[in-house]
Amino acid sequence: MTGQIPSDILDIELARDGQLRTEWAEREMPVLRTIRERFEREKPLKGMRISGCLHITSETANLVKTLVAGGAEVTMCASNPLSTQDDVAAYLVSQGIPTFAIKGEDAATYNSHITAALDTNPQLTMDDGADLVAELHTKRTELLDGVIGGMEETTTGVIRLKALAGEGKLRFPVIAVNDSDTKHMFDNRYGTGQSTLDGIIRATNVLLSGKTIVTIGYGWCGRGFADRAKGMGAHTVVCEVNPVRALEAVMDGHRVMPMAEAAKIGDIFLTVTGGKNAIDGHHFDVMKDGAIVANSGHFNVEINVDALEQRSETKRRVRPFVDEYTLENGRRINLLAEGRLVNLSAAEGHPSSVMDMSFANQALAAEYIIANRDTLTPDVHTLPSDLDAEIARIKLQSIGMPIDALTEEQSQYLASWEMGTA
Repeated sequence: MTGQIPSDILDIELARDGQLRTEWAEREMPVLRTIRERFEREKPLKGMRISGCLHITSETANLVKTLVAGGAEVTMCASNPLSTQDDVAAYLVSQGIPTFAIKGEDAATYNSHITAALDTNPQLTMDDGADLVAELHTKRTELLDGVIGGMEETTTGVIRLKALAGEGKLRFPVIAVNDSDTKHMFDNRYGTGQSTLDGIIRATNVLLSGKTIVTIGYGWCGRGFADRAKGMGAHTVVCEVNPVRALEAVMDGHRVMPMAEAAKIGDIFLTVTGGKNAIDGHHFDVMKDGAIVANSGHFNVEINVDALEQRSETKRRVRPFVDEYTLENGRRINLLAEGRLVNLSAAEGHPSSVMDMSFANQALAAEYIIANRDTLTPDVHTLPSDLDAEIARIKLQSIGMPIDALTEEQSQYLASWEMGTA
């Protein structure tokens, strides 16, 4: 590949479509707009080379515009082979932003795009899944000395980074954007919940009401999905290995059982664990004819697709993003989006309103790393709580929802050990 987007994809009409899509998303992103206005005045990222490995969507394009407004030189690549919106990628390229991303790219192309994003010798990395950091620490170690820090968007990436830091091998500080309250409590819960249902419905056009929907993993993403499935009239089942989260699911009104039992009764299965083989071969062995299997975890390892392939006599594409596997006994299992992120592959990802807060965290994290580059240690850090609160405050302002503030007397009372009598 000689450029960021092949000539048959990069055309004026496609780029125009991407511009319109990006402008539409921006209407729901007031926090990021507010930050961009300040960045344009202050230029806190001036001269910084940033390489981003994110889902190339209209929301991401608005983040890139904010980084550029702050003075950064930005290069982008996709963080998933199926999540790119080609019109948005074309729009970014038309605006002079090198963007290495094509929807449906194969593994070799995907990896070459990560390499291309690092060829700019970035000073900051911006990841969704830690692929850039992993590449820097394995294959591009000669670039490490030039990196002052990074940002990580998603739970899976944070898990990888904490493992790397735990081994004492992480070479630069990384802000776990995912751990900000205004990210995981809203993006993961409300964003994943809605967009995953959207992806399943777009791919299959099935009625959720009356179906038994099994959610495997009850973190913020899992609870968001299960709650919305329940709201659509589904019978919801949750599978968990964490007893506290399992108890939460029970208290939230879901049935909880081991996956070996849920596999027998489920109509639709959704993995959001961040782990591997949450749906394995022995689960396929007992599933109903016509069962639908999907994933919203970052990597395509949560469903053991190889085990499904081994058990199948035939495979055919019955709808876009739906592969029907016929097993030896004639039962059919329908796998969505090749086991990749169904909400970004078969739909458009999270609504702009929640990505507004997530990407506000990304922008402020970049500014924070630059301002504190001399004191941040090579470890996984979180953004200060005051920045988290500021994002929430701007969001509330934008939707016309003012809140109270403590009086001086109330603040002093809460800060004192001398409380009133019981």
